[in-house]
Amino acid sequence: MKYEYDLLVIGSGPGGHRAAIAAAKLGRSVAIVDRKQMMGGVCINTGTIPSKTLREAVLYLTGMHQRDLYGASYRVKDEITIADLTARTQHVIGRETQIIRNQLLRNHVAVLVGDASFVDPHTVRIEGLDRHTVTAAKVVLAPGTQPARPDNVEFDNENVVDSDGILDLQRVPGTMVVVGAGVIGIEYASMFAALGTRVTVVDARPSMLDFCDAEIVESLRFHLRDLAVTFRFGETVERVERSPHGTVTTLRSGKRIPAETVMYSAGRQGATADLALPNAGLEADKRGRITVDEHFRTSQPHIYAVGDVIGFPALAATSMEQGRLAAMHAMGEKPGAITPLQPIGIYTIPEISYVGKSEDELTGESIPYETGLSRYRELARGQIVGDSYGMLKLLVHSVDRTLLGVHVFGTGATDLVHIGQAVMGCGGTVDYLVDTVFNYPTLSEAYKVAALDATNKLRALSRFQEIAV
Repeated sequence: MKYEYDLLVIGSGPGGHRAAIAAAKLGRSVAIVDRKQMMGGVCINTGTIPSKTLREAVLYLTGMHQRDLYGASYRVKDEITIADLTARTQHVIGRETQIIRNQLLRNHVAVLVGDASFVDPHTVRIEGLDRHTVTAAKVVLAPGTQPARPDNVEFDNENVVDSDGILDLQRVPGTMVVVGAGVIGIEYASMFAALGTRVTVVDARPSMLDFCDAEIVESLRFHLRDLAVTFRFGETVERVERSPHGTVTTLRSGKRIPAETVMYSAGRQGATADLALPNAGLEADKRGRITVDEHFRTSQPHIYAVGDVIGFPALAATSMEQGRLAAMHAMGEKPGAITPLQPIGIYTIPEISYVGKSEDELTGESIPYETGLSRYRELARGQIVGDSYGMLKLLVHSVDRTLLGVHVFGTGATDLVHIGQAVMGCGGTVDYLVDTVFNYPTLSEAYKVAALDATNKLRALSRFQEIAV
């Protein structure tokens, strides 16, 4: 049977966009479907790009980076409005969507606008300005996710919002309750705390970001407390009531927290409900996620799924690579695999990034290791940029001296981590970092300082063992 397209991609986020481009580069006929004229999916329109642009606006307007240099009262603008924060956000979103549209156009990818749903495994109905069907030999599903909304909470998109609605607030609230201490919740909590909002974070779990290094998380928690953030861990929200002055959040323990705004960040749900997956012989779990194999194939071999809809790690960077690999495999190529050394970046204020193992993981696996630590305040560049709290930690194998993990907290963490990632990917040892010359003054010198710290500890251990023998 002849199909209209070799590949049909549903969703134009990082995974879908890269899948379409990859197949087009191979000379195949490709179409991509998105329900909105604005391309880029959640990542560009309501997720990664706007939230990170908002963060940069907060850092600049509040003068956070300069306060150690010019005093705690230093601010670029005394009264910061939502318009101040969103002006650059809208500019960046517009530029990014235009870049994606131009890339698709240059590679002759057909762009179809509307809601997609399966008619059968190879046929998809698209309902937009008009209604029509298209057929494709292969399909890549990249519909992304949407915020999960508990049934017992009445969202009004004004006082009670989710992580999408937070971008549409009409004013900077004086007080806020953030329900959920995951990545998105803590990122927004730190941003609004930097703006001067008194934030209370509520989560049923005993701590936040429990997949990160414990020492790094404790440093972030200390910094957020310094910005007047209150944490209520081990607490469950019973109900949220709106009042003339905002909201009152009642916890199961009986505590009542008044606030102008409540933001729910209780996880995300795969945007698969309207795809009519059963018509294609597929099904999603209760969170809307789709199961795939190592090549990102679903239970239907010609249908692939990538990005947030397949679950962890649900990052834009990994989604891009998943999309590329899925499209290449679907087109009969033999692509490689994603390296297991995937960096994690959390854009809190200050930011966190890591690659490799944590101390808890190494301890649990009985792997002998030593730590090497460098603090930004001991670096000339740290003093220049006014970062007195940043730190970089290396985890080094005690026997073969290879790097097992890199954990960074502070200015430029999400960029700095890639040095460690490259060394680890090449099987490098801590000695490579000791012998490397880094530009001065830079934050990258933290690697050399931490490496020297680790080797000094390893040397002391070696001497002790020689004496013991």
